[in-house]
Amino acid sequence: MSIIINLDVILAMRKMKSVELAKLIGITEQNLSVLKTGKAKAIRISTLDAICRHLECQPGDILEYKNQE
Repeated sequence: MSIIINLDVILAMRKMKSVELAKLIGITEQNLSVLKTGKAKAIRISTLDAICRHLECQPGDILEYKNQE
């Protein structure tokens, strides 16, 4: 996949654990883990909004495109 999820990097920079973020944004730890590992097929805009709000970042800090040709 060409979309890279940098959520683990942002969490480390903010010194926040996945468990804490999951509770703050109202999703399960398992769903957050699927997102962090890049196995998610989609992300709701409302979820992305909540992540950015609580981590004080931009969507581009979390999502990155890399051409894999």
